[in-house]
Amino acid sequence: MRTLLILNMTSVGLMMSGYCQGENFQVHGFAAQGIIDVNGSNYVNDDGALSTELTEIGLNASYSLTQTLRLAGQIVYLDGGNRYDDGVRVDYALLDWSAYSNENWQVNFYLGRYKNYHWLYSSTRDIPFTRPSIILPQSVYFDGFRDISVGADGGALKISHSSDTLGNFDFNISTGSSSISNEQTKIVMGDFALGEMKHSYDLQTSLYWQPLLSSWRFGLALLDSDFEYEAVAQGDMFIDADITLQRVIANVLYEGENWEFSGEVLQERFVLEDFYFDNFHRDSIGQGIYVQSRYKVNSDLTLLARYERYYANKDDRSGRELEASTGGFVPNYFGYQHDATLGLSYDLADNLRLQFEYHYIEGAARLTPVILPNPEVNDNESWQLWAMHLMYWF
Repeated sequence: MRTLLILNMTSVGLMMSGYCQGENFQVHGFAAQGIIDVNGSNYVNDDGALSTELTEIGLNASYSLTQTLRLAGQIVYLDGGNRYDDGVRVDYALLDWSAYSNENWQVNFYLGRYKNYHWLYSSTRDIPFTRPSIILPQSVYFDGFRDISVGADGGALKISHSSDTLGNFDFNISTGSSSISNEQTKIVMGDFALGEMKHSYDLQTSLYWQPLLSSWRFGLALLDSDFEYEAVAQGDMFIDADITLQRVIANVLYEGENWEFSGEVLQERFVLEDFYFDNFHRDSIGQGIYVQSRYKVNSDLTLLARYERYYANKDDRSGRELEASTGGFVPNYFGYQHDATLGLSYDLADNLRLQFEYHYIEGAARLTPVILPNPEVNDNESWQLWAMHLMYWF
């Protein structure tokens, strides 16, 4: 089924690309298929078998209505196993208005389902060949929230300024909400959650600075987001709940001729009200960090190394309090997740790439479901995965 879908969408995309490319209308797309093997967790599947659930197919298009108005959108098919809901979704569909532009200033408004431009890789995570790795650092780019964090329905503003003395500045602000499917609700909340999860509010802002004539870029991003869980009247183990997620992310990126260095530091506040029973309250602050390096050996081969640490509660880094609070049901290693990654990518052609990576992971804090963890399946503190991805784009 997936092979047929890849062939069909690629064929349609190539025909559209050939017939529709012009000054005002552009069509592009990609198809990526891989294999992934996870030992010791349910990151992809529950049985730990070698899986082909590593599929990404997408078509994107843009049409210039006038010199200042542009329509853009992207539709994708994803299959990632337990990582997120498989199927077709619209990543973005927006009206881009270039409200003001001169040599030093650029102001754009985005209306509709806009993209998330706030984090280092949030605007490129939806396209496999623009990501630095097959799997992004889970402390910041948690797969369980993929569809929620790629973008939202609402409005966004981007202001860019180029200074002859200080360098380049990019300011972003956005507000909106995301739709959450029933399957996505179960991925986040657990199989026993029969109700509906809603994303009621999202406000994000970010500022990026690249000093004049520098290969370095620095950024700071803020997030305030509210969710609601509406339980069903009969059969639901849980009750109505309110969830708040707040984030502060600082990042840095260096892009040289052969070397690239990047990193992000995250502080994340998670508040859960009710859900288990009336007046239940959980308020914790998680912290995460990753550092990453890529080296371009030649025009075709690129190597990658990354190390990441994440704690769900900065005041309980060992997870012992988490284990004690659940009477031992949730082991302590659900309180953290650390990941050491090695990878490489090789360009077989200008638009054909093979990517490989290996992860050694300790902890289970970024495995789904989040609210009600599954220690029966995730009964190993240490686990490993390797993945290989073949991607084509046009």
